[in-house]
Amino acid sequence: MHIGVIGSGTVGQTLARGLAAAGHEVRIASRSGDKLAEFTAASGITEGTFADVAGGAECVVLAVQGGAAEAVVRELAPLLAGKVVLDTTNPIAGPPKNGMLPYFTGANESLLERLQAAVPEARFVKFFNSVGAGLMVHPSLPGGTPAMFLCGDDPEARRIAAGLCEALGWQPQDVGAAALGHAVEALCQLWCAPGFAHGDWAHAYAVLRP
Repeated sequence: MHIGVIGSGTVGQTLARGLAAAGHEVRIASRSGDKLAEFTAASGITEGTFADVAGGAECVVLAVQGGAAEAVVRELAPLLAGKVVLDTTNPIAGPPKNGMLPYFTGANESLLERLQAAVPEARFVKFFNSVGAGLMVHPSLPGGTPAMFLCGDDPEARRIAAGLCEALGWQPQDVGAAALGHAVEALCQLWCAPGFAHGDWAHAYAVLRP
């Protein structure tokens, strides 16, 4: 697939490298389109602007800060129509309070649903929002293959997301429609809690079945 990663931070760079290593044609975007020369030299993954990369992609990975996500997808709306958009963002509203990240969404809504409503022609799937970048690509954990929870309204988009999860070394867990977004986004808060409390960031979720 031709995959465009929108976002130049650690998450975007990590997923871009992992997806390229899995055999996909990957480009990465920054706002200016000219800040990742060192990354490009090391990885061979070329950089462009948000619009340039989104326009040339079959599938888009959204890896910007949660507070900027809605504005970014609205700006790119014509270029996202019909495409799978893999949403890694969380609605983080500031530093942790009592060990928990505050969110700017309500208890029964999600940033995923806001993004889908902003660009209804795109096919959003929540993707890799509940683990740190250090474990995103082929994590090696004694407990086995960790689980990554996915949700979105388009079943085919979720199938594509699940395949990419497997290619990155994860067990996909498709939990259904975008209405599950608030539950999946809450997993980020839960994943971060041991880090804030004990400095433990080397963990992931698993689903155990008989």
